[in-house]
Amino acid sequence: MSDDQVRLKPFLGIAPGVYLAFIYGTVLLVILFFIFLYPGLKNPGSIIVVKSEPWGAAILVDGVYMDAAPAEVFVNRGSRQIELRLPGFQPVQIEKDIRGRLFASAFFPTKIDIHQELQVSYPIEAFLNEAAEYAAWSFAGEPGAGYQIPLSLSEGAYRLGPAASDPAVRTSMEDTVVAATRFAVTRAGLRDLIRAKTLLDNQGLSPSPLSLLDSAGDIIGFLGENPMAALWLADVLNDDARSALAASDWYLQAAGLGAERAPMVQSGAIIQAGLLNFRMIGGGLPLLGGNFSPGTVVDTFYISETVISARAWEAFLEDQPRWRKGNLQALMAEGLVREEYLEIIPGAPAEGVSGISWHAAVAFCEWLNNRVPLPPQFSSWEFRLPTEQEWEYAAKSGIPLSGDLGNFWEWCADPFAPLSFLSAPPGAITALGSPERVLRGGSWASPPGAVGNEVRASLPPSFSSPFLSFRPVLAPQRQLP
Repeated sequence: MSDDQVRLKPFLGIAPGVYLAFIYGTVLLVILFFIFLYPGLKNPGSIIVVKSEPWGAAILVDGVYMDAAPAEVFVNRGSRQIELRLPGFQPVQIEKDIRGRLFASAFFPTKIDIHQELQVSYPIEAFLNEAAEYAAWSFAGEPGAGYQIPLSLSEGAYRLGPAASDPAVRTSMEDTVVAATRFAVTRAGLRDLIRAKTLLDNQGLSPSPLSLLDSAGDIIGFLGENPMAALWLADVLNDDARSALAASDWYLQAAGLGAERAPMVQSGAIIQAGLLNFRMIGGGLPLLGGNFSPGTVVDTFYISETVISARAWEAFLEDQPRWRKGNLQALMAEGLVREEYLEIIPGAPAEGVSGISWHAAVAFCEWLNNRVPLPPQFSSWEFRLPTEQEWEYAAKSGIPLSGDLGNFWEWCADPFAPLSFLSAPPGAITALGSPERVLRGGSWASPPGAVGNEVRASLPPSFSSPFLSFRPVLAPQRQLP
């Protein structure tokens, strides 16, 4: 065992015990400084504890987004403007003089409580925004382990439900929920829809047993008004419920109804306009196809015998050169087309122009209205894209149209709703809209059996793939709410 010892020598005449105590004390003071004082000196300020009613309001400090209430947010010292924003509610601005603690701020920070009740300003518009987000998520499919979808519709009902005490607001919000039903294509979407319905019926509060009975009665009434709803529920319910539903008379009746075909009135009348021939399709009879609610009636209209021809499209481009392919970058910057605009690929049908976006098709129809004068008897008519009902009516009419339906996917005027056969107030359907537009028919590149009168799909209106085209109609002007 070693008996070696280390003896410290005095430093500048100071004994080791003295200067060691000084060193240790200095180190301790530095540590204490960085623990108790430095945080308060480096980041002087306080934590604001923000709660909003309803919750979810965006918290902005001096115009910079920080978090969503309820939340705790650190704010630097000084005079600060704290703002709470929530769609459909009046924004609230709060001036705060933030001080903060200097000593031990890391352990005992100063906290300032802000509890704010927000006042509704535009409840209908705000609820429509929530419903539009709900509709957009319907295109993502059933959520799984990789992602979940937000409860947009029911959270909107919770936040804005108190405004439903106004009968007019309540009616509009209820109509919006009915229109949103047309997008409930997943079990998650169906749960969100039912939750929104029950919350709205109780003005945003937790439902009571009595209000749940009222909500259930409304749901049963809606299903009774939409006999084909059985087909919808069979797609979104779990296996056990689906099996029970498939054996019911309600489902069997709905399946038979979807297979019916309405008689069509045929006519040989033809109008020539803008290098296109439009053939009359006699209307006035109900369309009973599986894509629409029973009894849907389509008025008489004229439809182009072919998808848009090269000659007609070139005439359009001569008057409207901004739509030429050479202007592709500018059109893309405006969100009107995609990179495949007017692209042609090998194997495409020789007749017709492809690669046309929905926006470009609408622009052509508007140009045709300005170019082709209509006789007095057509003063309330217009050239436009066909509605989905008109397209299907023409496809089933039995009238031969030049250029087979199915050479290209064809744009329709309507926003796309996956469950178009569910009825809803027209005004709510229009107000809700959809992130995508209807495509009908299938294309030459579609797999066998994928082309037919009832085949439907959708794409965002800026898409312009080589498989897309359109055929305009001459029809009564649409009375949009």
